[in-house]
Amino acid sequence: MIDRMELLAVITLGFLMDQVLGDPHWLYHPVRLIGAYISFLEKGIRRVFGDGERALIAGGTVLVIFVTGTTAVVSGGILYACGRVAPWLKFLASVILCYQLFAVRSLKVESMKVYRELKKDDLPAARYAVSMIVGRDTERLDMTGVTKAAVETVAENTSDGVAAPLFYMALGGPVLGWVYKAVNTMDSMVGYKNDKYLYLGRAAAKLDDVLNFIPARLCAWVMIFASYLPSKDHEFDGPHAKVIFLRDRFNHASPNSAQTESVCAGSLRIRLAGDAWYFGKLVKKKYIGDDLRPVEIEDIPRANKLLYRTSWILMGLCSVVETVLNLL
Repeated sequence: MIDRMELLAVITLGFLMDQVLGDPHWLYHPVRLIGAYISFLEKGIRRVFGDGERALIAGGTVLVIFVTGTTAVVSGGILYACGRVAPWLKFLASVILCYQLFAVRSLKVESMKVYRELKKDDLPAARYAVSMIVGRDTERLDMTGVTKAAVETVAENTSDGVAAPLFYMALGGPVLGWVYKAVNTMDSMVGYKNDKYLYLGRAAAKLDDVLNFIPARLCAWVMIFASYLPSKDHEFDGPHAKVIFLRDRFNHASPNSAQTESVCAGSLRIRLAGDAWYFGKLVKKKYIGDDLRPVEIEDIPRANKLLYRTSWILMGLCSVVETVLNLL
């Protein structure tokens, strides 16, 4: 049985560590190990299963089973081994595992790198900086396009990098949190609807859609609430955030990605999304939000401010839920 107060302490400390430390470049993040493992398995699966549609779908299912299973065994094994040594060591390992699941500070740090290059009018450097945090081609982006890409990434990853990991940590501790992260990593690597991954990545993409369904919508409503809170110079528009969310939350190929993007677009009173280039191919995409004012580079720090507001409210909600569950 889960000790809810201990779990809350673990999650809270992990959250606070992320707020202070972020994702130091000198620290080898476990997601990189998962990514290397996915790449290794992909090569083997393609050799074993071949190139047929059904074969690749089956191979993709095997990929999901191996990656999630291995992640659960390794993360659970680490905690079990630490627990055999001393309870405090297991607690510490749990905190570190939770800390590495959050991406609040790293989202801000990486997106603000884009902001700083834009402030210097260095478009090539800004394109390079944004290419580190988005999956689209960036060579054709102008200043507005780079800004939009950074804002969209912050908005979408408020769910993927904060709400969803927190949701699954609260449900099942760091092990379940890491299983989610493994699925999300698979989706980011093989979940593309192109010739290479259309079938192999289908299982990972569908599972990612399922796992993000509740967290994305919860995060969107929390972000709407955050938009209603007082802000300097009326940066955020709560009523418009709600209107655009209800109207545009499905203006994306993914059932979840536009949930928080639509809130952010409405809150900032700008238009996001639209056509984008991926792997040299133009992909037609619907717009999200209304073009009430031009997108400007200051929208990047505004999106980060909304990210932080939403993250702290989500952490507060987690604290309340875990405390109530402990009393039941």
